[in-house]
Amino acid sequence: MRIAVGLEYDGASFHGWQTQADGTGVQDALERALSRIADTPLSTVAAGRTDAGVHAAIQVVHFDTDARRADTAWVRGVNALLPSSVAVRWGLGMPADFHARFAATGRHYTYLLLDRPVRPALLAGRVGWYHRPLALDLMRTAADALLGRHDFSAFRAAECQAKSATRMLDRLDIAREDDMIRFDFHADAFLQHMVRNIVGALVYVGNGRHSPGWIAELLAGRDRTRAAPTFAPDGLYLTGIDYPPRWNLPSTHAPARAFGT
Repeated sequence: MRIAVGLEYDGASFHGWQTQADGTGVQDALERALSRIADTPLSTVAAGRTDAGVHAAIQVVHFDTDARRADTAWVRGVNALLPSSVAVRWGLGMPADFHARFAATGRHYTYLLLDRPVRPALLAGRVGWYHRPLALDLMRTAADALLGRHDFSAFRAAECQAKSATRMLDRLDIAREDDMIRFDFHADAFLQHMVRNIVGALVYVGNGRHSPGWIAELLAGRDRTRAAPTFAPDGLYLTGIDYPPRWNLPSTHAPARAFGT
């Protein structure tokens, strides 16, 4: 039978979602725990692969097993075997044609950025940091150019393996509370490092290094080498996965909450 689980994790101590040779991926930790509950090796498929240091307020995963267990075993039982930085929030049986990745119609990410002279301590590893205040009005103007369906080659990692760089970005909201800036993204899918590369470019606009029109130039030029460096993973959270209602999943959206924000 096919089981779907929703989980959250602090990515600071992992080398990303995907399994690693040394067993340091979130996937490795989850599969070890699931396999013990099932009494047989299991492999998982996630809705999206988060990079090293990136967090998930919600991640959706499916796996197949012949083991018959109560739904609570895939939550409480698995959580008892997971490190404290990973927790399964829900688990339930699904139809065989459900697929955590291919059934998803959209993804939500949030980036939390502290812009103040002093680096974070309580929030270290949970927010990005820039050493002086950034101009939100300039960043918002620049961000408008990114909305819609575009080739995002200028904002993808060099090692990105996606066959196409075209994505539909229909939300990029930028808000401030005190010295914390929140970037909220929604797209049909994201390229590797896409959010962090966009945030890095918007910081270059917010600090006055480039005008807002530079973002449109980058987008049109499709040249990653002309853009800003990839911003730190610390403040990036996977915050939601969209699925058609017919799958009747529990909540697949969760706000990013960093301690103290």
